[in-house]
Amino acid sequence: MQTLVALTRRVSPRIAECELTFINRQAIDYPRAVQQHSQYQQLLRNLGAKVIELPSDDQCPDCCFLEDTALVLDEVAVITRPGSEARRREVDGVAPTIMKYRNVVRIDSPGMLEAGDVLRMGRNLLVGVSTRTNQQGIEMLRTALKAYGYEVVAIPMKGALHLKSVCTALDDHTVLADPRHFDAGELSEYKLIEVPAAESMAANVLRINAAVCIHAGFHQTVLSSNNGTDLTCFEGTKTTAIASRAVNRPTDPMVRRVKLLKRPGGRNGAFLSLVSIRIAAKI
Repeated sequence: MQTLVALTRRVSPRIAECELTFINRQAIDYPRAVQQHSQYQQLLRNLGAKVIELPSDDQCPDCCFLEDTALVLDEVAVITRPGSEARRREVDGVAPTIMKYRNVVRIDSPGMLEAGDVLRMGRNLLVGVSTRTNQQGIEMLRTALKAYGYEVVAIPMKGALHLKSVCTALDDHTVLADPRHFDAGELSEYKLIEVPAAESMAANVLRINAAVCIHAGFHQTVLSSNNGTDLTCFEGTKTTAIASRAVNRPTDPMVRRVKLLKRPGGRNGAFLSLVSIRIAAKI
């Protein structure tokens, strides 16, 4: 029997100073961000995860987006070297906790790797070549995981921060994506459900146990259909940060539950950032 540990991190009081690359800066209401992040953590608990919260680092405005600091697999964890120099300090606040659960390997200079660029599809790891992840980092990842039987596939990116900003998994065979940001031919072995062009960031969803979590603000997508697949669409959640209900009757069986979230402050979306660790449950 296994349990899922969801490692999260508190929101920095300086989140308004977070790094931005492809979107414009907007005001972020810090108290609201904290409240919504807490609701997000409760959602994870409701979906069966054991949530561990690490303290924030006031020197790291982006620290709540801790997913970028580590890639945790069943056999080993990879401690990353973020492409953003300003974010490298975040790793030291996360790695000690990861090491309680996994043996670790590290990405070293000149390699750069952020786990937001790594999409796991079964034993395949699709890795975006982005402004935050370079070819050297991908080759180090490939070498580190070769003994464990993982295949690492590099996917050049354009106009997006991370691969998982615009491409995430609904299951091990299906992705939700905006293919304008990469060559869709790289994903030819998977079923690709394309999000509307006006909702590129709607492709950033989170699978956790039997559920798919998605941003509440993307009314055309939640979830949209492609190639005859009719995934249920919703109209938002009014003023609530997390929808109070799960949808249990989508027409496609691959999505058993959908949860809707909103992002803190004026930003459209949700945090959707965690490090997930599967461990053997204590009897």
